[in-house]
Amino acid sequence: MDVRATTKYMRMSPAKAGEVTRLIQGMSASHALEVLRVIPRKSARMVEKTLKSAIANATDPNSYKLDAAALQVKEAVANEGPRLKRWQPKARGSAGPIIKRTTHIRIVLTDGQ
Repeated sequence: MDVRATTKYMRMSPAKAGEVTRLIQGMSASHALEVLRVIPRKSARMVEKTLKSAIANATDPNSYKLDAAALQVKEAVANEGPRLKRWQPKARGSAGPIIKRTTHIRIVLTDGQ
């Protein structure tokens, strides 16, 4: 059975978050948490938060009731969200764009069945 969790509109580039999500694909959920705790990046904190949410969704006694020790990270993806577009004044009366990217992180856990 697949269980998912999503964090949306995170203020970070999808490329930066994607580096961290690629590391944990295929790992067990408990091992992925240990790996994320030692990575010194902001994106690792956000992916860890999403992974904890997915584990909580899977072990919830009112819905899935899965064993936390048997969970595997089936899919971890950092997709691009909407961009905030701002303008910076430049020389000679012109303006330059500032693009602030957002990310949607999706983690899918499976119990191997």
